Amino acid sequence: MSTITAAQPEAAASSRLYRAVWRWHFYAGLYVIPFLMMLAVTGFFMMLFTTYLPEHGDRLHVVAQSAPLPAAQLAEAARATLGAQAIVTDIRTPYDATTPMMVTVAAGEVNHVLAVNPYTAEILRAMPQEATWNLFFERIHGTLLLGTTGDWLIEIAASLGIILAVTGLYLWWPRGRGFAAAFVPALGARGRSLWKSLHETAGVWVSVILVFFFVTGLAWASVWGERMMQAWSTFPAEKWDNVPLSDKTHLSLNGTGEKQVPWGLEQTPLPASGSAAGVAVLPSGTELGLTSMVELGRKLGIEGRMRITVPQDETGVWTISQNRMSYDGASPTLDRTVHVDQFTGRVLADVRYADYGLAAKAMAVGIALHEGQLGLWNFALNALFCLACVFLCVSGVVMWWKRRPVGRLGSPRYPRDYRVPAGVLGLGAALAIAFPMGGLAIALFAIVDVLLPQRLKQAGAQ
Repeated sequence: MSTITAAQPEAAASSRLYRAVWRWHFYAGLYVIPFLMMLAVTGFFMMLFTTYLPEHGDRLHVVAQSAPLPAAQLAEAARATLGAQAIVTDIRTPYDATTPMMVTVAAGEVNHVLAVNPYTAEILRAMPQEATWNLFFERIHGTLLLGTTGDWLIEIAASLGIILAVTGLYLWWPRGRGFAAAFVPALGARGRSLWKSLHETAGVWVSVILVFFFVTGLAWASVWGERMMQAWSTFPAEKWDNVPLSDKTHLSLNGTGEKQVPWGLEQTPLPASGSAAGVAVLPSGTELGLTSMVELGRKLGIEGRMRITVPQDETGVWTISQNRMSYDGASPTLDRTVHVDQFTGRVLADVRYADYGLAAKAMAVGIALHEGQLGLWNFALNALFCLACVFLCVSGVVMWWKRRPVGRLGSPRYPRDYRVPAGVLGLGAALAIAFPMGGLAIALFAIVDVLLPQRLKQAGAQ
């Protein structure tokens, strides 16, 4: 008898906590679902275009010949198609002997990307840099086409998404049933019970991956990413001994609307040309230009595709880079960024993956996984994950629709006289501090929840 008596309060307490967590899971889902649907759909198309269907012509086929033309000659052929005032801003060498060289040319206010046959200088494709479906989906994915406001709204959704995953795992936890059974849906169930079982099973299988995607996506957000994580983890330019620094950062090397610079370098100042600093690698008297920069990159051991960025002013530097943010190297661990003085040809800085801090290393690999860049297996798993996210959103809405009272929102209610445990409050506070925009949303939801009349939030209240 005493065992039963002792167990009853414990079971009652567990039930009260379950209903409270369920209510906050509902609140988080109410905000996150439309954003998660958008992120999954746009993310899939971005992955498709950048990985297998690059729209600028990066993967167009050319017939291999004995030797390609000099890079400077190819770049001039591309520039000449856009008029005398056009300026070459960067080139990307071919992936291999059967793909074109890519040339970015600024003509007035518009940047154009041209795919050039490396053996004949024929222009295979030319289009404005921004005129791609990929960039359209990327802007929806990152800002909802609303600029900073959209960025903040999505950051709130990603932050709450982490809370959604944590509360979802608590609700799924197999109380009184085996763990193995909890990973398999109850296909024999019917109605809302079947939808609940499918939702729980899909959620537990993707929950850890979902948190990974939210965290790596938040790394680009303007508050948690730019002002917190990136600011603390950016590569310190002080490591370049006695090298003059520009007032520009690596972020200025990004193309129009594109992320091409490694995450850990974006806020790092660029070196400046015009001093005796640096290390001489090229032979004395070498004419500095696109052709010699390609030769320098090969001499430094960079194989395959690399990007050469042209100096745009008197303090600018030549930049030779190969990184996964530009879809260049086979692995993010091969990232490399080299800066060269435009007057002396001396190497001012040479940054490799091994030089990154721990967070920057994690983000280099994490972003590549996030974008499905590491091979067919990565693309296939990410595509399946996107589909699972859409299903979670749809099944969550279906469960709510089947449960809600007619004409009412139908949010889960607290039990009578419920008090939030200190541990739950502590966890919520920790998440709010770690993800400030999510903390702001939690605070607003809590204020609304407190102000609601008891009859709308407490079970049994009239």
